[in-house]
Amino acid sequence: MCAKLTKPHIVVEPPGPRAREIVEKDKQYLMQSFVRWYPLVVERAEDYVIYDVDGNAYIDLNAGLGVLNVGSTNPEVVKAATEQLKKFTHYSLTDFYYKNAVDLAEKLVNIAPVEKPAKVFYTNSGAESIEASIKAARYSTGRQYLIAFLGAFHGRTMGAVSLTASKPVQRKGFAPLLPSVIHVPYPYPYRCPFGTDDPEECGERTIGFLEEWVFGKLVDPTEVAAVIAEPIQGEGGYIVPPDNFFPKLVNLLRRHGILFVSDEVQAGICRTGKWFAIEHWNVKPDIIASAKAIAGGLPLGAVIGTDKAMSIGPGGHASTFGGNPVSVAAALAVIDFIEKNKLCERAARLGEKVIKRFQEAMNETQLIGDVRGKGLMIGVELVRDKKTKEPAKEELAEILMRLFKKGYLVIGAGVSTIRIAPPLTIDEEALMNAVEAIIEEIKKVEKERRK
Repeated sequence: MCAKLTKPHIVVEPPGPRAREIVEKDKQYLMQSFVRWYPLVVERAEDYVIYDVDGNAYIDLNAGLGVLNVGSTNPEVVKAATEQLKKFTHYSLTDFYYKNAVDLAEKLVNIAPVEKPAKVFYTNSGAESIEASIKAARYSTGRQYLIAFLGAFHGRTMGAVSLTASKPVQRKGFAPLLPSVIHVPYPYPYRCPFGTDDPEECGERTIGFLEEWVFGKLVDPTEVAAVIAEPIQGEGGYIVPPDNFFPKLVNLLRRHGILFVSDEVQAGICRTGKWFAIEHWNVKPDIIASAKAIAGGLPLGAVIGTDKAMSIGPGGHASTFGGNPVSVAAALAVIDFIEKNKLCERAARLGEKVIKRFQEAMNETQLIGDVRGKGLMIGVELVRDKKTKEPAKEELAEILMRLFKKGYLVIGAGVSTIRIAPPLTIDEEALMNAVEAIIEEIKKVEKERRK
């Protein structure tokens, strides 16, 4: 966790010549079904510093989309994975046994906020963890309906994208999707769908909508298997719900025997200052879906749930590569590194500092409409007018590109929110320099647009 750079080192204005060449080949040979934020072509990385093919060094503020919580090429993770590579690279866990998979499951059960006894199912990604959660919920309850939230992102496989409701483009062209999925408003305090500026009232009205309109007029709650929610909506805008929402939601679900699935794919593994983000509200999910940061950059997901929820019988679900021994070895090293270096506590401390600085900046610029987050999962929502709250979508794109050219790798979320999610190992001075660089570019863009 020692500092290597506190500010970027740009030798060639990005994208440089080598980067441009690779970008053109990418267009030729890869299906262009995804959107890149800017033409960054990575050559190597170390902790929170990313180097491109033209020799530029960047400060990482997105952690490879919330994956690199312990930093890039973490020496302890690399060592653990390398040692396992020398032993065996694969031997399907769903057909045979190996020790490190059991060791990791024990650790995950111990740190997860679910009722014990509990069990784990390994996957390869966040979307697969959601798919497995859907199957576990339907199987264990014998019910078919699923409820998700508007603004949610749960993945892109058919079951996961059926729950996703962040942007129409993510669903366009893929219908018919999974049947018996209902979407309800999410309590977004800054833009409450029920027209109130009071966060607690927004939470109350969301629960009321679910109880009165969904259960009262659309579906009998005895037919609902699970409600699936991100504790903090990620791709939807880094939206933190009001404090009363999850306790009331879980109380409602318990009354009807409905399972609660917490999608911790992005928010988990200490990103918010706790192992799992749902811990901030002192409620216990029946199932937790995890992935991204769990194995330090290697593909691995894990579904953690109560014995009752994780009751699919032999032959009912499996995954050839789920629980790959190399990824599992890396995940064990990730957990040990986080515990040894108190990264949950560090994320909470640094997050408070970053949020405070951005809240101060709200008085310095009209473009910042809202600042929200927990730990190092922070959203800075940009608006053209603080009264109308008109999203500053074009301004966001301009600011992110300018920051890239200056050597800061920052991305967006939702319509016009800056997403702050660096490795939890980032040097404090480097982090605060990055924050000041972001604020500076916000002010510059605001000044130029108002001329």
